[in-house]
Amino acid sequence: MKQEHIQHLYRRASFGIHISELKKLEKKSRKQNVSILFKDSKQNSPLELDFGDLLQYKNKSYKELKRELTEPELQKLRNQLQKKVRVLNYTWIDRLQSPNAKLREKMTLFWANVFVCRDNQVFFIQQYNNTLRKHALGNFREFVKAVAKEPSMSKYLNNNKNVKAKPNENFARELMELFTLGVGNYTEQDVKEAARAFTGWSFKKNGDFFLRNKRHDFGEKTFLGKTGNFDGDDIIDIILDQKQCARFICTKIYKYFVNPKIDDKRLEEITTIFYKDYDIGNVMHYIFTANWFYADENIGVKIKSPIELIVGLNNVVPLTFNKPKQLNYLQKMMGQVLLYPENVAGWKGGKSWIDSNTLMFRMKLPSLLLNNAIINLEEKGSFEDTFDKYYENTKKYGRYIKTTKDWETFEKHYGNANAKELTKLLIASPLDEDTNGYLQNLEVKSNRNFCVQLMSIPEYQLC
Repeated sequence: MKQEHIQHLYRRASFGIHISELKKLEKKSRKQNVSILFKDSKQNSPLELDFGDLLQYKNKSYKELKRELTEPELQKLRNQLQKKVRVLNYTWIDRLQSPNAKLREKMTLFWANVFVCRDNQVFFIQQYNNTLRKHALGNFREFVKAVAKEPSMSKYLNNNKNVKAKPNENFARELMELFTLGVGNYTEQDVKEAARAFTGWSFKKNGDFFLRNKRHDFGEKTFLGKTGNFDGDDIIDIILDQKQCARFICTKIYKYFVNPKIDDKRLEEITTIFYKDYDIGNVMHYIFTANWFYADENIGVKIKSPIELIVGLNNVVPLTFNKPKQLNYLQKMMGQVLLYPENVAGWKGGKSWIDSNTLMFRMKLPSLLLNNAIINLEEKGSFEDTFDKYYENTKKYGRYIKTTKDWETFEKHYGNANAKELTKLLIASPLDEDTNGYLQNLEVKSNRNFCVQLMSIPEYQLC
């Protein structure tokens, strides 16, 4: 298999590949290399935080905590649990940087921007994140039903307030508009009837789903042309009976993994495959083994998301943040904070990642992280109060992003590569004439410095 095709596969199905791995895979066929990706991601390993003493509060309601704790104690507990959400953010990013289960983790990141959800209750949002991971390469029908029963999703879209006496349409609407069908493929009456089917859906204190029978509407509903005593699972089945559902999801898959510009013929091709059994693994395997996936027009045309940029950079030069809050700050600067989507529609992606400010910041990022460059904190946008407070004493001054760099690992993988080889390894898209001239005139003193220079050119923003 060609080097550039292996790199393309691993940039899309993961976050890049080391030169040492690359050499091994060049001897194998495309089918073998794709099979390796799937084999390595077969097992699901949940993301689990160490909650320590906080675990005793996991299955207690807010009313119970108010009875047991004083107000200062309750506020302290809130703060501790909120900090754990940030720890989950860092832990997730660390998992994305892991060499294991590359495809499953990339798919988990993808699905987090399809089934968009936000929750400050750390026990529930960890559970939700692991549900995405568990079903990331499985059956889409089971996936949608599992997501619909998650406490974080129930809270986020008010389905826990959806009762027979007063149906709440929020979840039912977003289920169709943003998660499965897209605008224009259902009616307002369909929304009302679907909302009735989801009445009474709730969850226990430990996060398990349960149906509040007295608040569920057991009456007859008519939805997307079918009539019956439907519940939420039935509604999901009827939605998936529509080929538009497969097309809607495959459109998202195509834009994320293949090309932001849709090829209608290829989209219909993968839609037909997905619609047969809604097997996510099957359709992804088909895409990654298809000749057209490796066509020149699909290579180096996707703008990296902020997380892809950070994780990909780390895969070349492993590093750790001495102050984890600064990792959160970088995410905010670039517009993508894991676990904190902007809204239920998620991050737009593509060209929305880039404007005049974010492009300059992204191009400075390698120097900030690897060369101890200084950032002017006044460049930051509007963030949450907690972050304003964190930086309020230093925003008039330059500040280092303090990291510990593992240059030894970099030297192990890239130390013997020449400038041409290093460029080919790190840059996916063709070089602009001006960029090429700039690199040609550089005096390459070391692969470390040249690596930072390569990561700082506009073409490095593409994969």
